Amino acid sequence: MTTNALQRPLTGRILGGVCAGVAQRFGWKPSTVRLLFLLSCLLPGPQFIAYIAMWILIPAEPSVVRIA
Repeated sequence: MTTNALQRPLTGRILGGVCAGVAQRFGWKPSTVRLLFLLSCLLPGPQFIAYIAMWILIPAEPSVVRIA
């Protein structure tokens, strides 16, 4: 299910799903967003704090419960 909302997906996560959620929101590949994040870590700034804040603030995708 592809939505336009910013959510951390349940599948395709590596750590917290932040990069996968951003990639899904903008229609990019998750590996591209992950690479851009890693490259941004070479620059000075609060990248890790921003990642943790996004991990907390971005809601997780709701799980689907199927009743047989």
